[in-house]
Amino acid sequence: ADGKVNYNGFKKDKVKLKKYLDLLKKNAPKSSWSRNEKIVYWINAYNAHTINLVIQKYPISSIMKIHGGDVWHKAKINVGGKTMTLSDIENKILIGKYKEARVHFAINCAAKSCPPLMNKAWSATTLKKDLDKRTRSFINSKKYNTISAKSPKLSKIFEWYAKDFGNVTTFINKYSKVKISKSAKIKYNEYDWALNK
Repeated sequence: ADGKVNYNGFKKDKVKLKKYLDLLKKNAPKSSWSRNEKIVYWINAYNAHTINLVIQKYPISSIMKIHGGDVWHKAKINVGGKTMTLSDIENKILIGKYKEARVHFAINCAAKSCPPLMNKAWSATTLKKDLDKRTRSFINSKKYNTISAKSPKLSKIFEWYAKDFGNVTTFINKYSKVKISKSAKIKYNEYDWALNK
């Protein structure tokens, strides 16, 4: 519930996880699916494959210990007979195709500074509500951001993916309890890559 992941539990249940990954592999999105159905498919695929990559090497202290710290481009995953990477799912599909910047708060990179992983699969029927809730929660959490009018310190996610959010200040102000001034000097927090366990 707090976003901490029980990797030992997933390792014990790896047969169940493999069944889920096989289910995803054999049921790639069809053109008849709704936009929301396609988006939740890719969010769930990204998160499940990330957990699977970690448990293959677990116990490890950080996802950065896998593939020389570039697991997002180097780990190959199969979806519907197509080979792709986590980066493909995030940047070419979720952001590139569906232009949904809030997925940055739905997908999880297995690190402490990542937005917390939801403790259930994403569902098309609650996608809009869940994206709003996760985005609002992440932005207003002091664990990830210190928001003030003049000198906010934000998660690195807002620096790395600034172009996805359009204007970062405008995007944050839409969800934040405290509004950032247009003239504010934004700083960014160091990213903690320790495993989110």
